Amino acid sequence: MSGAGRPPPRAPGRGPAGRGGPSEAGRGPARAAGERPAAAPPRPLDDAELERLQALLEAVPAPLEPLDATMLDGFLCGVLVQPRPVPESAWFPHVLDAESGRPARPGYDAAPLRALVRRRHAELDAAIEARRWFDPWVFEPEADDEAPGPTRAPAADDGLAGLAGLADEDGSEAHGADGAPPEVQAVYPWVAGCVTALDLFPGVMALTGPALDEALVLLYRHLDPEDLEDADAILETIETLEPAEDLATAVEELVRATLLLADIGRPQRRPPAAPATARRRPRPGRPPR
Repeated sequence: MSGAGRPPPRAPGRGPAGRGGPSEAGRGPARAAGERPAAAPPRPLDDAELERLQALLEAVPAPLEPLDATMLDGFLCGVLVQPRPVPESAWFPHVLDAESGRPARPGYDAAPLRALVRRRHAELDAAIEARRWFDPWVFEPEADDEAPGPTRAPAADDGLAGLAGLADEDGSEAHGADGAPPEVQAVYPWVAGCVTALDLFPGVMALTGPALDEALVLLYRHLDPEDLEDADAILETIETLEPAEDLATAVEELVRATLLLADIGRPQRRPPAAPATARRRPRPGRPPR
């Protein structure tokens, strides 16, 4: 990604605890003898770590074509909604080389990048398992910026159908003709990453039905219809929808689509309580270089 941008703000509730010890009411029930303590929740990446992640992605040596931070986020969500857990050995190569998963040249040390990606994977996994809101890594374009997009997303004719969000050669935007505000195009890299994972790991896509179509509508509405194969019914539904009114609405739809896919691919034994609706603004700016 080009251009300087501000990384995401810290999530609420991550500041230092207040002075003084916890009250009795806040301690929760005592653990039974021999019971394992609950695992600590994954620690979200802070601003500096997100900058480091983006820098490490950009430093992946050629000829590999890595995901960028926004595409990576969607990709991990597509990996995490599968009916069977996808081993890291299968998905991580596509972080380094989106389409083919080619190995890096000898001497390249992927360990620092892998450690940060694992953290985000764990954070998203916990949120998806609990069916709770998470903040997609979608960055609100700055006023003087062009529409954001990946440095190089695999095109549909490269073998990954449904990827979109790139500009035409003349600089005009390839999408947005549905009437959605230009800012909504900021979700394209995220959707492209998610669809990449769904294409590479098609387990959840094999579970056809109305519920799957409902989730795909929320994703595919941001893609070029010409890049979609065998999706006539979904396209007909998309044509009946009003465009997303703003970027915040589009981002909410990404979370909703992810959790709908999780309900299909990794259903819970007991229906969870209805999550509180949250309307959060997308992250300001674009990821740092």
